[in-house]
Amino acid sequence: MADSSSCSHWWHAPFYISLSLILAFISISTTTNHHSRPDNTATQGLALNASRALRTHGGFNTIATLLHISPGLFFSGNPKSTIFAIQDSSFSNLSIPPYEMKELLNYHTTPCTLSKTELFKKPTGFCFKTLLQDKNFAITEKDAKTGSIMINSVLVSHPNLFVQGPIAVHGIVKPFEMISCDFLNKTSSSVLEMIEWTRVVRFLSSNGYVSFAVGLNAVLDGINFQNLGSCTIFVPPNSGFTSSPSPFLERIVRIHIVPRRFTYMELVAAEESSLRTLVPGCDLKIDRFGQNLVINGVEIIAPDIFSSDKFVVHGISRDFDADDHFSSVR
Repeated sequence: MADSSSCSHWWHAPFYISLSLILAFISISTTTNHHSRPDNTATQGLALNASRALRTHGGFNTIATLLHISPGLFFSGNPKSTIFAIQDSSFSNLSIPPYEMKELLNYHTTPCTLSKTELFKKPTGFCFKTLLQDKNFAITEKDAKTGSIMINSVLVSHPNLFVQGPIAVHGIVKPFEMISCDFLNKTSSSVLEMIEWTRVVRFLSSNGYVSFAVGLNAVLDGINFQNLGSCTIFVPPNSGFTSSPSPFLERIVRIHIVPRRFTYMELVAAEESSLRTLVPGCDLKIDRFGQNLVINGVEIIAPDIFSSDKFVVHGISRDFDADDHFSSVR
């Protein structure tokens, strides 16, 4: 049994040998570089505490070791530092020379203190300076309902692994890909809108509205995000309209989208009025049928199933009758 166990982990040996050499290189280079050392004993003590916290949690032993033997890697002349610790399993897949490893670690560190709460205060698209010269990373997605946040499209899987004084450490499942914040800022409006729409599509796909999610995803390229500040989406249960010809599919999806955000209670307050859709001239009428609110004669059966600052989604009993609106298309 012992032989079997040792043989099953033979492949770890090259990685740990390589990692040992990298750690030795980094340790020597940072020890001889005065500017890379923490400024005071208190900071070194906090780095040691962070190292212990990572070891106790498990899965982040590489970063824990570096914090212990070379804490200066994670500081830039001031004690404030937020470190995004890469899981050990991702390090085993890396094949880079020692100097690039140092750059990688610098890119995953920002010279400010950011707990999960502080990260959530920043808007999507916000860029942070890193310890790697002229390089930044950015918040690309966050979800207040689930508490998840993504940096450079990588999930912060273990937030607040360590938060003490000026130091914060969060765990991530894989290294960040480098992005240009200049590009992100120039295209922030369309990029961030697309991120929001993608969230909606994913939500619909995983909550019983696959057909509409497929149809919505197919027509996203034709939607002008910059002219659509907020919207309400009425989603029917799965149906066969996604097999319709492309022009018809786009129009039927668009008639289920209202270019303004209306919660269920706001719709109730707007009873007997009309809603403008993304199809010019095709409005939806708000009415009541008994105690139920109906839109164009279709009942809202699952109000407010998805809600964000810009979106609200309501489940309806069936899709709006395309024949009434698009008979000329066929």
